[in-house]
Amino acid sequence: MKTFKNLWLIAIVAIFTFSFTTVNAQQKEIKIANSKVIWKGYKVTGSHEGTINLKSGFLNFVDNKLTGGEFVMDMTTIITTDLTGEYKGKLEGHLKSDDFFSVEKNPTATMIVTKVEVSGKNSYKVTGDLTIKGIKNAVTFDLSVYGNKANASLKIDRTKYDVRYGSTSFFDNLKDKAIYDEFDLVADLEF
Repeated sequence: MKTFKNLWLIAIVAIFTFSFTTVNAQQKEIKIANSKVIWKGYKVTGSHEGTINLKSGFLNFVDNKLTGGEFVMDMTTIITTDLTGEYKGKLEGHLKSDDFFSVEKNPTATMIVTKVEVSGKNSYKVTGDLTIKGIKNAVTFDLSVYGNKANASLKIDRTKYDVRYGSTSFFDNLKDKAIYDEFDLVADLEF
């Protein structure tokens, strides 16, 4: 009988504890106008860089700790910022073509956070599903949060998304026309 009373008491304490304990969960929308995604691609003879606009996004927090998030990039907005005039237009058209991101068929790319680990003060190791051209692959990257801003840097292997143009992984004898398989994305976010 005494054991039954003890179990009953523990059950009542647990119910009251869980009833009055609140989890401070928040979904914070990304302020698209104040956020940007910068890309940088590398080739044997140099590099090019530009921007891609976010279409939407949010980060999830519980008790001010990052727990998840989701982002949609508007691939129709991909531009280069290191060229001007005719060459700028040619590169942007080529990036939107089927040789690269097939923007007409795939106007958006998405990142859905699947795992978050604290790696330091305000720092996280994030794993997410990145979908480009309808192809989804897991990527892991570092993300830092300071106040209402977050910053992430990703290194992406384009060949995993069927972006093969100029890749020595698929074509021989490219010499100085080769484009490296990895490109960088840097996201500066405000929420």
